[in-house]
This record gives sequence, C-alpha cells and structure tokens, in this order.
Amino acid sequence: MWRQGDVLIQAIAEIPDGVSAKSDLILAEGEATGHMHRIADGKTAELFENAADLFLRVTAASATVIHDEHGPIELKTGTYRVWRQREYAPDVIRIKSRPVRD
Repeated sequence: MWRQGDVLIQAIAEIPDGVSAKSDLILAEGEATGHMHRIADGKTAELFENAADLFLRVTAASATVIHDEHGPIELKTGTYRVWRQREYAPDVIRIKSRPVRD
C-alpha cells in the first residue's frame, strides 16, 4: 500500500468488470490548492473508474505518481485500486465521514 496525502493506493489482482476508461491520469484533484495527484507520464499507465473507485493499470516498467506538495511514488507494472481517504466526522451525521483535505 502507498499513501500520498489523502490518496491511498493498493495493489490488486485485477480490475473489476463494469469500469470505464478515463481520458486523463488524475487520481485526485486538490480542493484547496488546485494541485493534483496524477501520473507524471501519460504513456506509462491507464486509469479506469466506476461509481465508487478508481483503478490504475501501470503498463510500463513503472509509473510515477506526483503532487506538488508530496514526494513522488513509483509504482511498478501492475494493477492498483486508488481512493481518497476519508475521515470520521461526528458533526456530519448523515455521511459519517468526509474526504480528507490535503
């Protein structure tokens, strides 16, 4: 598992059925600064999504996840699940959690 700010990345066996290909490689957009968690080189990976999650397939020997405020993460060839971490928020009764602010 890898963590970069509020983004968590976990190696998985395969991408599930029912996902759609994304046209970009943005893993998460920052709310406060506008900085993005993204794959540095568009030729190294593919990104897919369903209603709840993102899935990354690194097709090159490696792909680098970058963000202006965090160190880079190098991922080897493989398949990964990507999601924004959430935090418990007792004041948000209906949702019970909210996205972590990076």
